Amino acid sequence: MTRHDDPLFQPFTLGELALPHRVLMAPLTRSRSAQPGDVPQAMNVEYYRQRAGAGLIFSEATQISPQGKGYAFTPGIHSAEQIAGWRRVTDAVHDAGGRIHAQLWHVGRISHPALQPGEALPVAPSAIRPEDAKTFISADSGMVDVPQPRALEAGELPGIVEQYRQAAENAREAGFDGVEVHAANGYLLDQFLKSGSNAREDAYGGSLDNRLRLPLEVVEAVVGVWGKARVGVRVSPTGSFNAMHDEDPVATFGAFAKALDSIGIAYIEVVEDSFQGNHETGRPEAVIDAIRGRFAGAYIGNGAYTADEARQRIADGRADLVTFGRPFIANPDLPERLRSGVALNEPDYATFYGGDEHGYTDYPFLEARD
Repeated sequence: MTRHDDPLFQPFTLGELALPHRVLMAPLTRSRSAQPGDVPQAMNVEYYRQRAGAGLIFSEATQISPQGKGYAFTPGIHSAEQIAGWRRVTDAVHDAGGRIHAQLWHVGRISHPALQPGEALPVAPSAIRPEDAKTFISADSGMVDVPQPRALEAGELPGIVEQYRQAAENAREAGFDGVEVHAANGYLLDQFLKSGSNAREDAYGGSLDNRLRLPLEVVEAVVGVWGKARVGVRVSPTGSFNAMHDEDPVATFGAFAKALDSIGIAYIEVVEDSFQGNHETGRPEAVIDAIRGRFAGAYIGNGAYTADEARQRIADGRADLVTFGRPFIANPDLPERLRSGVALNEPDYATFYGGDEHGYTDYPFLEARD
C-alpha cells in the first residue's frame, strides 16, 4: 500500500471541518487540571499542542457543571477560569495547525458526595447503585465505591439540559471547533438510554422513546448553540463499564441513531469494545449495522484499534474514521508513526491518571523538536 491509497490518510470532511486524515485522538481522561478549580493549565496546553497532528482531537471528558463532576482533578468548562484555561489549549492546537472538539460530560451516578456541591448525593435517572463502580476523590484516596444515587425529579431535567447548553456556549467562548456530547461509558446520558439503569415511570423512562428523550433534548440544545455540523455524540452500546447493561442494544441504539440522523448531527463515535467489557467477543457488528443503516453522518469507530484493523474497517465501509486512545498517550506524533510504519512508544499505565509532566508530555517524538 502506498501513502497515496492508505485509507487512514485520505482526507475527510466532518461536518464543516476539513480533516487531513482519519487518525483521530480519542477523549482521554488524564486528571491533571490545576487546583483549586479544575482549571486547564500550562502542561495541558503543551500536551494538546504536541498532539495537534491528529485529524481531530477530542478533548478529555469535561465537566459541564459542578454536579457533573465524578473524579478528582478532571477539568471543567463551567467557570470563567476554566474557559480561559481551555482557550489557551485551543489557541495552541490551532497555532500548531490542529482541530479540537470539546467533550461535554455529566457523570450522573458515577460520583461521590466528596466531589459534589454541598456533599450531596450523585444524581441519576433512577436510584440504582452501580455495583462495583468506583471513583477517586483525592490524590491519596485510592479507588472508592460510589454510593446509591438520588433519582432526578422530572422538574430538574430542564436544568440538566440547560447545563449542557451553557457548557456548549462556554466551549464556543473557549475557542473549540465543535463539541461531542458524551452519552457513553456509563455516565448520565448513557444511564438514561439503557434499560439496566433507567427504571423511571415518567416521560423519561420505561419505553424506548422515553429513554431517548433526555439525550435528544440535550443534543437539540447543543445544536442550538453550535449548529448541527459542529456536533457529534459518543455512545457505547454494548459497554458494561460502570455496571451498565441494555436489554436490546440493537433496538436502543438503532433508534437513537435514527433520531440523531433526523437532527442532522455530523457524527456518531461508537465505543465498540476494549475496556467496555466485550473485547473477547469482537466488535458488535449487529449494533454497528443498526447505527450505520440509520445514520447518514460520519461513523467513527473506537476501541483498541490497530492501524491495520483501522485501515481494513475503513476500506470495508465499517467505519469512516477511527479514534485512537492509548497510542496517542504514548505517541504524540502518532499519525506520522502510523504513516511511516515505525514502532510505537509503549504507554506507562502508572501515569495515566494524575501526576505531573512525567508520562504526560515527555514521550519522545520521532525527531527532536525545537
